[in-house]
Amino acid sequence: LILGLSSALLGGWLGLNQTQTRKIMAFSSIAHMGWLFMALTIDPNITTITLIIYLMMTTAMFSSLISTSSKTLLDLGTTSTQTPTLTTMSMMTLMSLGGLPPLTGFMPKWLILKELVTNNMLLISTIMALSTLPSLFFYLRMSHMTTLILPPKTTLNEYKWRFKTQIPPTITTIILTTLLLPITPLTTNIY
Repeated sequence: LILGLSSALLGGWLGLNQTQTRKIMAFSSIAHMGWLFMALTIDPNITTITLIIYLMMTTAMFSSLISTSSKTLLDLGTTSTQTPTLTTMSMMTLMSLGGLPPLTGFMPKWLILKELVTNNMLLISTIMALSTLPSLFFYLRMSHMTTLILPPKTTLNEYKWRFKTQIPPTITTIILTTLLLPITPLTTNIY
């Protein structure tokens, strides 16, 4: 339990001041491993569900970062002119990684917190829930840089609007990461 708690806290806090997407995703992985360790101590079935959903979400996010060649947060600002569909779905994937309720990433955190509360571990469940806030902040910052604003230096944007937009093959994985929340009642019947 201590390992899971410390991983979730450290992964969130260390990712706050990062500007490179590689480091942000690395600290995000540390935070998600904390949730996996916590699930492993409670119920192996929840661990399996958490791992499958986490792998889907990170595969979708890394695929979109690779296809747009985004290495820093400033690079994310120029992706909306290249592939608007991928940019929108990447924002949804980031919100799913953060664990916002209408998206798929909320399901494993909800199941873990439900089991912690059922086992009368109220303090640990509260700390775990609060440990997602720093991670959610840097996911919100990434999605804000991706869709809502352009960085101050927009010299690269001058010609990108002329490129033909293309629908990437990773769109199926990204859609799965955002729309699997309705199957949550089915997963509770597994264990």
